[in-house]
Amino acid sequence: MTPLSIFDMDRTITRTGTYTPWLILWARRQAPWRLALLPVSALFGLAYLLKLVGRGRLKELNHRLLMGDRAPRAKVEAVAALYAERIMATNVFAGALARLEAERAAGRRVVLATASYEFYVVEIAARLGIADVIATRSVWDGDRLRARIDGENCYGAAKLRMVEAWLAANGLGDAPMRFFSDHVSDQPVFERAAERIATTPSPKLRALAQARGWEIVDWT
Repeated sequence: MTPLSIFDMDRTITRTGTYTPWLILWARRQAPWRLALLPVSALFGLAYLLKLVGRGRLKELNHRLLMGDRAPRAKVEAVAALYAERIMATNVFAGALARLEAERAAGRRVVLATASYEFYVVEIAARLGIADVIATRSVWDGDRLRARIDGENCYGAAKLRMVEAWLAANGLGDAPMRFFSDHVSDQPVFERAAERIATTPSPKLRALAQARGWEIVDWT
């Protein structure tokens, strides 16, 4: 069975997170007046820190605030394509790109598993040469993007459930799996993998990786 190499995206392949920059780019191009609502987004962030809302709900609130609730598919796709080009030009680790190529050259099937929204991740993945994407899905009402998550936010234990569902759907439940991520929230997927690579890890993940004897790679 073809071995798998599953990569997180934000701060694993990209140098920074991608969701907030996406929202700002969208607002600047489609509705600049929404940028005046950024202080409200900060209040949503405070509500999350106070555990008044969950991470998934926080995403939905910020989506509605800065993108609205019925963005047309054609515009979403056009801006996502532009955004992906910018990400590839300025916001990826050269080491991550080299490792992606090495994994493919070794005959491994490369998969992207990320909490970021699928509607723009697929454009980034295409430019990375990755066909298989596991990401947070959105509700579509015909050709209108709603500010709601379809299913689970692909984060933490939910990411593992979504990876497991993808493996089952593709008949790959027994495939050897190598997992790459920068963040300790991905511990459930790390534990599922046969090989674990902590990439430019957060302090908590670095400590966990050192304690468990996992490989650590610092990319530039």
